[in-house]
Amino acid sequence: MSQTDRQHMAHALGLGRRGMGKCWPNPAVGCVIVRNGRVVGRGWTQPGGRPHAETQALAMAGAQAEGATAYVTLEPCAHHGKTPPCAEALIAAKVARVVAAVPDSDPRVSGKGFAMLRAAGIAVETGVLAEEALADHAGFFLRTEQGRPWLTLKLAMSLDGRIATATGESQWITGPAARGTVHGLRNTHDAVMVGGGTARADDPALTVRGFGTVGQPVRVVVSRFLDLPLLGNLARTAQEVPVWICHGPDAGRDLLRAWEGLGARLVPCRLLAGRVDPAALLRALGEAGLTRVFCEGGGQLAASLLGADLVDELHVFTAGLTLGAEGHPGLGALGVERLAEAPRFTLVDSSVEGGDIHHVWRRSAES
Repeated sequence: MSQTDRQHMAHALGLGRRGMGKCWPNPAVGCVIVRNGRVVGRGWTQPGGRPHAETQALAMAGAQAEGATAYVTLEPCAHHGKTPPCAEALIAAKVARVVAAVPDSDPRVSGKGFAMLRAAGIAVETGVLAEEALADHAGFFLRTEQGRPWLTLKLAMSLDGRIATATGESQWITGPAARGTVHGLRNTHDAVMVGGGTARADDPALTVRGFGTVGQPVRVVVSRFLDLPLLGNLARTAQEVPVWICHGPDAGRDLLRAWEGLGARLVPCRLLAGRVDPAALLRALGEAGLTRVFCEGGGQLAASLLGADLVDELHVFTAGLTLGAEGHPGLGALGVERLAEAPRFTLVDSSVEGGDIHHVWRRSAES
C-alpha cells in the first residue's frame, strides 16, 4: 500500500465519521474519488442512511469519475434495497480502481460487491487502513454479526470514585471542558442511554448542545417499572426528540399508556435477577436498528452492563475532588470476589480537559 493510498483513505475515514450517530442502521461510510492525483469527488453516508457515500462522491465527480480511483471505507454494497447498489454506480461511472478499507460482514454484501467490480474489469484493492476502518465500523459489524450495538460507557467521578454526594447532588462533578467532550461523544452515537434512577434524580435532557443544529440521538431510559417523571424533561420533549423506554414485563398498564400518549417508544425486555436483562436490552436496541449507544449511567445500569461483558469502550472523567465513603459510588455491586473475575480494559488514550482527566479504555483482549 502506498503512502498516497493511505492519505486518501484517511481522508475518506474522516468524512465517514461525519455520519456517525446520524445514519443508523446503515454504516457511516466515507468515499473519496481521485483522478490524476486530484480529489474530484467526496461524500459520506447522509442522515437516515441515504444517499450512500459513493453516490454522493460520484455526483460531485460527474464525468471526472471515469478512469479515477475511488477510496471507500467499506466494501460497496451489491444488493438492491431502497437504492440501487453502489457497486453498480461505480461501474456505471467507469472508475478504473476501487480501494476499500475492509469487506462488509453483511451476508447480502460480503465479497459480492468486490466480485461485481472485478467482473466489470475494475481493479480492486483492500486492507488500506483496515484497523482504523474496523474501529469506525465496529457498531455496524456488531449489529450484523451479534445483533447488538457497540456500547460506550461514560463515568464522571470524583478521585475516590463517587458520582454524587450522600444527598444525591451530582451537578457538576466535572468541569465545562469535560462536559463539552461528553456532548461531542453524544453527537457521534445513535442513542444516549441512562437508567431509571438517573432519569428520576437528574431529570436530564440527554440532548447534544453546543454543536449548533445537529440531529439529536435517540434518548433511551432503562426502567423496569416505567416509574419515571411524567412532567420531566424527557416527557415534555418526547414529541420533538425520540424517547425509547426499555421496561420489564411487569410495568403498569396505565404508565405504558401514559408514555405512549406522550410519544415515547416502548421496548419490552425480559428480566434477569429482578432487573432488565442487559443482554436482552442490547439485542432489543440492535433489532430496532441502533449501532452505537452511549450510556451515561447510573451506577446500577453501568454495573449490569460491565458484569455482562457488554461494554466495548469506557470513558472515565475524573475530577479533582473527594466525596468520601458516604457518597454514591460510580458503580453498583459487581459481585467480584477474585481479581481474575474483574472486567478488564486496555488504556487507549489519556488527556487533561480543563481541570479533569479523561481516560479512554477498550475491552481487553483477555476479557
